[in-house]
Amino acid sequence: MNLSMWRKALTVIPEVTKEEWDRLDLVSRWLISTRAAVLLMTFLSAVLAGVFAIRDGYRISLWAWAVLILGLVLAHAANNLFNDYTDYARGVDRDNYYRTQYGPQPIASGLMTRRQHLTYFIVTGLMALICGLILLAWRNWDPFIWILLGLGAFFVLFYTWPLKYLALGELAVFVVWGPLMIGGGYYVLTGRWDWLVVLASMPYTLGVTTVLLGKHIDKLAMDKEKRIYTLPVVIGEKAARYLMLGMMVLSYVLVIGMVVAGVFTPVMLAVVLALPTFRKLYPMMLKPKPETCPPGFPQGQGGWPLYFAPIAFVNNRAFGTWFLLGLLVDTALKVFVIG
Repeated sequence: MNLSMWRKALTVIPEVTKEEWDRLDLVSRWLISTRAAVLLMTFLSAVLAGVFAIRDGYRISLWAWAVLILGLVLAHAANNLFNDYTDYARGVDRDNYYRTQYGPQPIASGLMTRRQHLTYFIVTGLMALICGLILLAWRNWDPFIWILLGLGAFFVLFYTWPLKYLALGELAVFVVWGPLMIGGGYYVLTGRWDWLVVLASMPYTLGVTTVLLGKHIDKLAMDKEKRIYTLPVVIGEKAARYLMLGMMVLSYVLVIGMVVAGVFTPVMLAVVLALPTFRKLYPMMLKPKPETCPPGFPQGQGGWPLYFAPIAFVNNRAFGTWFLLGLLVDTALKVFVIG
């Protein structure tokens, strides 16, 4: 066991040599190959599904909530593995492509063979599927949960190709991290679909989507050359930057609007405590990406040559943290005080 590597892999995408890789334990290899640092976004979405259910007065099953969280995190990990496998097989993650610059691409970096990588994907995907089947059995094979499970499998298998190639990757992330994970997770735990929950999840979901949008802005030139028509390739770099900025602002607007409408209690205005982080970051989004790494900007391990993606990630981490903390207090007030 290499606990220090576990901690590192959960915060950044570590750079490792083949010699270092060969000395690592299985968990460390899995965490690095799945880009575990970004799985936090899925963990929070699954947590939010349960918090919204408790907020609405449901006495949810804690073990089912734990299985839901584990299943969604494993599904995201499986998607990351399949994404790398597919892009390598299609010849994308080669010739110094961005994916190999900001972190080790297990196959392209020579850390794994194709067969080993595919085995990681199959085992991880099967574990996610088992979690889904456990929840299905618990809910007496509810037909709607079958639909949710099928949609999840669809996005795991077809996000990388063809959705990402058709400028639908960003929309897919928005749908998955909001209606599917939070709305669907809420349904699994409560047996009821609630569009208000989906709406209430939008501020956080927008933040997750900006991370992918930022990464696609960073890769725009290379993606265009390889005929990968992500949304930034289609609408242009400047429009994509301003779209990312607008989505960040909209997150705050939605929370304020829902407080005014009475959906949330005023305690949710705690998200404004993330504004200092936003104020530091938004000027960077008003200009094109610099030609060279700016002084003080992190390099490698999920940093440069990525630029807008780390900016979006830091912003989402700050906003998401205060959103979750605010929602926890909001839930406590509604359950124990307001009733």
